[in-house]
Amino acid sequence: MTSATKLMSHSIPRAFKNPADTRNSTSAREALATLTAKLPVMKKNGFDPLSFLARAGAGKSTIVKSKGDTVFSQGDTADAVFFIQKGKVKIGVVSKQGKEAIVAMLGVGEFVGEDCIASSHPVRLVTAKAMTECVLLRIEKKEMIKVLSDDPAFSEIFVTFLLARNARIQDDLIDQLFNSSEKRLARILLLLSQFGKEGKPEVVIPHLSQESLAEMVGTTRSRVSFFMNRFRKLGFIEYDGEIKVHSSLLNVVLHD
Repeated sequence: MTSATKLMSHSIPRAFKNPADTRNSTSAREALATLTAKLPVMKKNGFDPLSFLARAGAGKSTIVKSKGDTVFSQGDTADAVFFIQKGKVKIGVVSKQGKEAIVAMLGVGEFVGEDCIASSHPVRLVTAKAMTECVLLRIEKKEMIKVLSDDPAFSEIFVTFLLARNARIQDDLIDQLFNSSEKRLARILLLLSQFGKEGKPEVVIPHLSQESLAEMVGTTRSRVSFFMNRFRKLGFIEYDGEIKVHSSLLNVVLHD
């Protein structure tokens, strides 16, 4: 078992020193604002799903992970769902031969470990690691099932998330099967930068390694380095520790 259930109070930011009071924290408000932008705020039978996701309580706890920390590991008991209030989490899988692949990157307002609800498999099939400092709400499986059963508002939010994740997985598969590694890298950079927000460059992730990008694209580090240098020379990205993506990178994805 990992330390996903342990509260790491020594590294908790000031706003999260009291896990039960995340309703008043900036990060929690930002997470809920992100979710609200995607879905209507719904209150049914006095239940507010966004308030539920903002605070710790019965069957829930707030945990903090530093960059590189493991949220849960492949093979761990699938006993909880996590809601990201701050930071980014990468989902990876390791084959029996030791080969690792990154299959998803999730951010504020998204769930991690939802497979314990969506399937009956008793153990984790993937590993989740913090790519930046993360604050997550850990919801025990029993509590999650109870809320999904009792509260249609929360159930609607969770099902909408699952459908969106399924569509993203389908897009990723199509991308992997039919597009070149250059196009796959361009698409991943655009997705990571949340392309479309007012058309301005946005930081993707500070110090994202080319090895990590190669794992996500499904190619070698040398190929990623080659394409990153090309994108920078063409003015598609700015790359100096942090990666900033310009809307012109979309030309790579759309070009036949």
